[in-house]
Amino acid sequence: MEEVDNILIHALKQVGTEVSEEVDSVKQFSSELIVEAVVRCIRVIDPGLGSALPTSLPPGMSARFRVGMSLAQACQDVGYKGEIGYQTFLYSNEPEIRSLLMFLVEKLPRESAEASDQPTGKSVVLQRAIAAAIKAQLALPWLPPNCRLPLHGETQSPAALQSFHVQPLSLPHNTKGPGKKQLKEVTDYQRDFLPPVTAQPSHHASVVASILEQHTAELSAAQEWDSEWNSQGLVSRLTPQEYRSRKLMRLRKRAEEQLRSAALPSPESAFGGPRSTSDLSELLQTFRGSAPSDHILTKGSHFTHTQKFTFTQAAAVTSSIPTARQSEGDVQLRQQEEMASLQQQFQQLCNEVDQLTAEMKHTGVTNAQVLNELKQRELGNSEEEESMQVKKKTIDLLPDADNNLVKFQAQVEASANRVLNLASQWEKHRAPLIDEHRTLKEICSNQDLESSRKLSEIKSLHDKIRVSTEEAKKKEEIYKQLVTELENLPQDASRSAYTQRILEIVSNIKKQKEEITKILSDTKELQKEINNLTGKLDRTFAVTDELVFKDAKKDESVRKSYKYLAALHENCNHLIQTIEDTGTILREIRDLEEQIETEHGNKTVANLERILDDYKAIRQENSALAAKVREG
Repeated sequence: MEEVDNILIHALKQVGTEVSEEVDSVKQFSSELIVEAVVRCIRVIDPGLGSALPTSLPPGMSARFRVGMSLAQACQDVGYKGEIGYQTFLYSNEPEIRSLLMFLVEKLPRESAEASDQPTGKSVVLQRAIAAAIKAQLALPWLPPNCRLPLHGETQSPAALQSFHVQPLSLPHNTKGPGKKQLKEVTDYQRDFLPPVTAQPSHHASVVASILEQHTAELSAAQEWDSEWNSQGLVSRLTPQEYRSRKLMRLRKRAEEQLRSAALPSPESAFGGPRSTSDLSELLQTFRGSAPSDHILTKGSHFTHTQKFTFTQAAAVTSSIPTARQSEGDVQLRQQEEMASLQQQFQQLCNEVDQLTAEMKHTGVTNAQVLNELKQRELGNSEEEESMQVKKKTIDLLPDADNNLVKFQAQVEASANRVLNLASQWEKHRAPLIDEHRTLKEICSNQDLESSRKLSEIKSLHDKIRVSTEEAKKKEEIYKQLVTELENLPQDASRSAYTQRILEIVSNIKKQKEEITKILSDTKELQKEINNLTGKLDRTFAVTDELVFKDAKKDESVRKSYKYLAALHENCNHLIQTIEDTGTILREIRDLEEQIETEHGNKTVANLERILDDYKAIRQENSALAAKVREG
């Protein structure tokens, strides 16, 4: 236990416990030192819980009991599961205190606990410094620029706050698509002409916001792609490139359909339809990458030409207004007349459009009715023509009815025989085809099951790969953290000495194990030999008893020998029982001696004396308090 006690004393000194140089074992800890050590450890583990605990025992006994109970409750709150109470601190014994201190030392946070969740590596020192600076700045209250003093210049910037303004950035890795080779011209442009990221935004204050937004967008896009590929891409049984190209084609078709549906003119927007149709058609042709729509939509209706002619005339009239000096009244009058004429023309055009729309609807309905009647009449005519052909053939066969009937019956029989022959041939071909169909269907179902099983295996492998990757990253971070902690550890302790000591302890344990095994084997052999001798003795006595008993019926001397034999057997049994009782008593004596040594180690006598002294002190305090109460 010397090494354990040295480690505990070293850890307690690091948390601020004042342990003298003469103390080199937990056995030498006093109650005051135990209380101080426990309170220091609890303050490091849970500052809110340990701030209310005193580091020393008060002089009064009742106050000491309260402090002991508070410490016991605090240790239980921290997570200690062993038996603990005020007696652990006031009347301590070595095993309990060692166990408690080992638990508290193990619960102490490491030096790098604050940075355990942060990325580690070569830049760990810089990251810790940045984190500490940010934490210090966040702890300070914010002040308006007009209220800041010169001492706030280091922690708060004197400049005005900037809004979070984002601008698009051009990054080299964004221009290269998946599975595509980058063009040489693009590479030359990025190398020679593309400005750096800090120079692309128009304002320098937007650099950080733009970079953060770009990084967030890339992360969200990668996460969306992973979730979509795991949920839909694997089920499609396509490669990632094929899945992306298929998705792009679907999006293009959907956009074309929406633009085409938006480009169709509706009756409600007949007046403004040509212009919107032309614009959407141009947009559609631009999306397709072909020529503009001026070469496509060259035809127009009568209403479209009328509208164009009307607006052309209106534009000509408007452009032919004389620019000479006229009075404002004449200009307003002319404008009112033109407005009235234009409104009248517009009203006439609207009426014509309504009439034409109604006529078109009526014509469409009439046309649909006529087409339906025409189809029905065509169907009726085709049926009547077929019946006429049958009747005509029947009339042609009537003059020679008997011969024609015989020929017809012969043809019917020949057709029936041919049908039977074809049916037998079909049955011959049908059986192997059905077997082949069943076989192929079974193979297809097996392949579907195999593909679904492999798909589930692929999904599980993807999940395992993702979990393994995360575990590998965590282990890599833990490894880097441990390397950093190893570099920061003091080098005064010799690793070879600890290793040699551990090897010696292991060799001693092996020797002890060998000795214990040897003792157990000897004990087993002795027990086996005792059992053999006992059985042999019982068998010998039984045989001797039987022989002597037979002769004892005839001879008086043999009868006396039989009595002596029985007495000897009984005395031997008593002797063996006495030896066994002696061994049991010796074992109990050894157990009692060990218990006595344990009690001596627990300072039972000293603790009893201290309890008596404390009891006397409490009685004196109670008597003093009673005297004060009487006086009051």
